[in-house]
Parts: sequence; structure tokens; C-alpha cells
Amino acid sequence: MHPLELTDESLQRALDLAVRFVREEVDSLDSQPSADVEDAEALARTFVEGVPAAPGSLPAILDRLRPAIRKSFNTAGPGYLAFIPGGGIMSAAIADFIAASTNRYVGVRPPAPALAQIEETAIRWLASIMGYPASAGGILTSGGSLSTLSAIVAAREAKLPDDFSKGTIYISEETHYCVPKAARIAGFRDWQVRKVAIDGRRRVDPKALAQAIERDRMKGLKPFMIVANVGTTNTGAIDEIPRLVSIGRSHSMWVHADAAYGGFFRLAGAGPDLMPEIEECDSITLDPHKGMFLPYGTGCLLVHSPETLKRAHSMDAEYLHDVRAQEQPNFSDLSPELSRDFRGLRIWLPLVLHGLDAFKDALEEKLMLTRWAWDRLRSDSRFEILDEPQLSVVAFRLKGEGAEADRLNEELQQRVNARGRVFLSSTKLDGRYVIRLCVLSFRTHMDRVRDAVEAIRVEASELLARKPA
Repeated sequence: MHPLELTDESLQRALDLAVRFVREEVDSLDSQPSADVEDAEALARTFVEGVPAAPGSLPAILDRLRPAIRKSFNTAGPGYLAFIPGGGIMSAAIADFIAASTNRYVGVRPPAPALAQIEETAIRWLASIMGYPASAGGILTSGGSLSTLSAIVAAREAKLPDDFSKGTIYISEETHYCVPKAARIAGFRDWQVRKVAIDGRRRVDPKALAQAIERDRMKGLKPFMIVANVGTTNTGAIDEIPRLVSIGRSHSMWVHADAAYGGFFRLAGAGPDLMPEIEECDSITLDPHKGMFLPYGTGCLLVHSPETLKRAHSMDAEYLHDVRAQEQPNFSDLSPELSRDFRGLRIWLPLVLHGLDAFKDALEEKLMLTRWAWDRLRSDSRFEILDEPQLSVVAFRLKGEGAEADRLNEELQQRVNARGRVFLSSTKLDGRYVIRLCVLSFRTHMDRVRDAVEAIRVEASELLARKPA
């Protein structure tokens, strides 16, 4: 008897239990609260325990797991309109089950050539979506943070191969914090990451960028990288890519597009006009676990020239000489990772199963729902809208200035969230408390966005009626 090797009967019983568990969770997503963390820490403490020596019962284990899943932000549900939603389509879960069960290694090509090709094909599909040529390439990662780290290392190797102690990177105050974090991990000091002023739509100001680069050059520094935002977390702002690319080219700089959130909206009808010339950037970060609705842990870095990734990441090891591909790329040569899961299947299988148009239609629906919500809120004179949506974020607040107005907006958000039907997040813009509504989950449709707007209006009425004249 080998307890780690399940018999046919015990495997089938375990699969049946797991499938029933998943079906019950997915089928109830619509009725679950959009967020429920009341007493969640007390529940969490019940999982502080020693490693069990004896086997357990799967039904009992699943019974413990269910409340642990439920006591959380319901990021897979239709009412999750906070931060940047994902969703996790079930076809990707099926792909992960197959990949994890068969457990093949694709870090280098020879051990599983067809599976490595599936992943490479998926990467090429993503590159073509972004307008990159057939010669482009890239890697799949755990998410935007690791993608950004590899992009910075590739840019550093390409532009500052011998000494990067004076190299400078240019971002804006709206750039995701994973960029300065990745720069620090890549060996840059905080002062080497320059924050450039933004315009009224919270996009980097090209004139201020050009001036900052010129000032640094005059100081003897080495400007080498510009990061263009293609969908900021705060408001979904998209920088003026053509102007940033032009500035970068004039100084022989690497231009990177952080399109982790916004990139896949290029599939929508107006997508190419939203992000013109993104295909001219040297590298692009994408998060399929956002705009393709895949499970968390699915990121991508695309590069115009795969050779730049190889120069930055490749090293040799004698024990691998039997399995190193010579003509085809090894993912271990393009990435920090050696051991890794077979991520490509969770992109390839859903695209083959559903077709690209299904993703295109879903993204167009999200843009439509966002503009519907924006139109309803801007027609209400009690609200200030921070900007017309550039993607699928509506940033708004009850009108007013000062600490009392901020407190009122915070309470409005809390009251809407307490209803349990939708979950909104907040941010600070120019020191003011701002509420965010972000539509991106593939399960979010008109009924839930309508509920969100109605809840915002009703709770605002009750709050303002209580406010002293």
C-alpha cells in the first residue's frame, strides 16, 4: 500500500468531492457577499496548527476549507468592483488541473517539446494582440511584478551593460509601485527612479519628462529607461505613448509599457486608438489574470527582441547539457525562474476552447458598463467625477473639500460595501479621498453595475440628509 498513490476508486472519489465542492462555490458566487471578513482573523487562528502525522478525511478537510474561502474578499464574484478585478475563468482552472496532474517540466524545451511549444505559441498570440512582429517573444511570469523586474534587468543589460550606478529610470506618480520596487531589487537606488509630473488626466507630462532627462544628462547621469503607463491602477490613465517613444528614441533609451491592467483592452474595437504605438515599445508587461480573466499568478513580459532577455538572464550549467535546446528558446534562459509550473496551458486552452472573440466581447462589455456608470454618476450634481474613464475605472467622490468631505466619502464607501452586493475600493488623489469603481470581472454584468450605482445614490442621499445644513 502506497498512500500517496491513490487507487482508481479513491482518486475518483476525491475528484467527485472536489468537483462538487467547486461547483457549489462557483454556483453560489452570485449570492455570496462581495466581501465578508467579519471574524475572519478568529477563523484564521484555527489554522495555526502543527503538521499532522496521520491521514485526514477529505470531506472534513473541505468542510474546514469552505468558510476559509468564504471569509474573504469575493474576488471571483460579480460584485467585486475594487482594485483591479480578475475573475478566474473555469477553463483555465481545468487547464491548471491538467498541468498540475501531469506535472511536466517546460523550463527547458527538450524534456517536453510540444508543451514548451504550446507555451511559446501562447506567448506569440499575446504578442500579436499587442501588435508586435512575429520575431518578438517573451516569458510568462507570476504577474506584473516579476515581469517588470525582468524588463528592468533586460533594459539595464541592453543600455548600461558595464556600470549602472548612474542610470536613471523615469516614471510618474501614478506608476504602479511594483516598478520602483523592481528597480530596487535590480540594484538601483531609490534616487535613480525619477518621478515625473502628470497632466490633468493623470498622464505623464511629456514636456516635463524631456526636461527631467535633459537635466540628468547635464549632471552626468545616464537616463536609460522610460516607463509608460497603459492603464494606471488609480484611474486607468494611459500615457501618450507616441510622445514617450519619441523622447526615448531621441536619447537611445529603453521604453517599457506597463500594460498589466490596460493592455488587453487593445482587443476592443477602439483598443488600438486607446494605446497607439504601444507596439513601438521595447517591452510590454501584461497580466492575463486581469484582462483575460485568468487565475491570479498569470503574468507576461513581451519584448521586441528576445535576445535582450537572453543576454540578461541566461547562464550555463553542466548538468543541463543533456536537455538544453540549441535552436529553440529555453524559458529558463529568458527568466529568473528555473523551476516553474506549466503556465502556458492556462492561456492556450481557454483561447482554443472559447476563441479570441469571446474575450474581445467581454472586454467591450466592461468598457460599456463603465461608461454607463460614469454617465449616471456625472449626471448627479452631488458627485465630482475625477476624469472621463480612459478604461474601466470610474473615480468619483461626493463634492466638498477638507477633512470632513473626506470622512463623508469614506463613510459612503463603507456603507455601500456593507450592503454586501458590491465592493468598491478607494485611493488618495492630490491628497483627497476618492472612491473607485472598477469593472473587469467576466462575471460582472449590467445588473450588478446598476446595483452599484443605485447603492451609491441611495447611501449618498441618506448621508447628506443627516449632514447639518
